[in-house]
Order: sequence, then C-alpha cells, then structure tokens
Amino acid sequence: MATTGERFERAVGIMERLRAPGGCPWDREQTFDSIKPYTLEETYEVLEAIDNRDWDELTGELGDLILQVLFYSEMAKEQGTFSIDDVLDRLSSKLVNRHPHVFGDVKADTAAEVKRNWEALKVEERRQRAREQETLPDSSAVAEKHPKDRHSVLAGVSSAMPSLLEAAKLSSRTAQVGFDWPNVEGLFDKLQEETNELREHLKEFPPPGPRPQGRGVAGSGRQSIPEELQANLEEEVGDLFFVMVNIARYLSVDPESALRKTNRKFKRRFQWMEERLQETGRTPEQVPMEELESLWQQAKRQERNNAP
Repeated sequence: MATTGERFERAVGIMERLRAPGGCPWDREQTFDSIKPYTLEETYEVLEAIDNRDWDELTGELGDLILQVLFYSEMAKEQGTFSIDDVLDRLSSKLVNRHPHVFGDVKADTAAEVKRNWEALKVEERRQRAREQETLPDSSAVAEKHPKDRHSVLAGVSSAMPSLLEAAKLSSRTAQVGFDWPNVEGLFDKLQEETNELREHLKEFPPPGPRPQGRGVAGSGRQSIPEELQANLEEEVGDLFFVMVNIARYLSVDPESALRKTNRKFKRRFQWMEERLQETGRTPEQVPMEELESLWQQAKRQERNNAP
C-alpha cells in the first residue's frame, strides 16, 4: 500500500505531466490569474460540503482544493519563483513555530492560552516581516505602493476576500491591540446608534419614503434618490454590517458561515412555499402578500416539526 508521501508525490507528478509539453492543452495555457476564480469556487464548495456534513463529497472537494495548491506551485516552479517543496517547508516551519507549547518549552494548558500565544506569535511575525522588508533593495518601492501597510497591525488583511470575512479580520486584528468594546452590551449600544443614524438619513428620503420596488421586472419602478443621500445610506448600512460582524466575532460566530446558513434556510423555506402554491396551480406573483406570509409561517412550523 502506498504511503501518504507516495500518494502526494504521485499527485505532484500528475500535475507536472499535465503542464509539460504534450500534456493537457487547457492546463498548459492556464495562468495564476486564470486559476484564481476556480480557487474561490473550490473553497466555497468545501464549505458547502462541511455545512451539509457530506463527508464523501468533502473528500472530493478537499482534493479539488489541493489541486489548486499544486497548480500554483507547478506554475511557480516553471517560472523559477518557488516549488511545492518550498510551500511544504514553509507550512511545516510555521506549524512548529506557532506551537511552542508542543514543540518547545512554552506552557499552554487551555485552548484560550494557545490562542493568546498564537496571536502574539502572529503579531511578532508581522513585525519581523516588516523589519526584513526594510532591508530589501527595493523596499522603497514597496513603501510607495503600500505606505501604510508596512508597520500596520492590519497589514496582510486582503481586500480581495469576501467583505464580511475582511471585516471580521480587521476587527479581530485591532482587538488584539486593545481596540475593542469592553462587553457585548457596548456593541448592542453601537448597533442602536448606527440604526438611529440610518433613520436620520431616511428623513431626507423623497416622498413617500422607502418602499418595496414591487413585483415584476427587477429594478422597475425604482425610486430616484439624490446621489449624496444614496452615498450616505450606503455608508450607514455598511456601518450596520460592520457592527453585526463585530457582534459575531464577540460571540465566536463566523459571520460568513452564519449568513450562508441563513441564506440556505431562506431558500429552503421559500421553495417549500412555491411547491405548495404549485399544487394549486399558482405562483408567488399571483398570491397576495397576506397569503404568502401565512405560507411562510407554515414553512417555519413544518421545518421545526421535522427537525431531529
């Protein structure tokens, strides 16, 4: 039976063969940029399989995610940047360095102590990278490109990640240096404050005020809103999201996962409503809101009754 190492080497060899002359035309023409969308797609498919507790599906999705790593590493090797060996070496070093309570003399008996050590080590790693960056010949160019990032606690938080995840990362980083609410009640006060600010701006809304866009073609009948008011509303709604992300962080809830589960719950319940209406030959567009609300409550009760 093949060892884990042999299995991994086989996968690396297959990737090399696909990219080599005479390999797969599609694989050979891919670039770092062309593969990026697949990496994001595969990541979400991994999350979906975990949420569904579909372990057989998760096996395949994790393999697809590993493929992304092999793909990037092979392309990097071809251009002489790094190889899969460098990736694995860096991973192993990071795991050892960030677990001194396992591989060193540091004591950590609880998960909370481990997390504190982990965060402190990550802060020190960022500082070390900043110091190393200053010694590079082209460090002035880096400074011009990212002048605020070099010594910031927020350095390395990518703006390319989903906005809820980015907000969680930003607030988590600043909390590490003490910029945080003393208790969760302070967050609820902040949520109320942001809600009130949004309501103040709504007083400027053109008559008759905010209202549903109505049924029919998406965007039809949309109200005309002054550009400045629209910008203010967007800012205040963003502030509300940011506070909610902080509440999630305070409660150790992953906001992306929480919202994704709510999205699926909403989809599941609404499709149950559609099925009930189809039984009577109708669609949601043909039904008054009062009946839709009644069906929604039935969907909720039906789901609760069927819960394990």
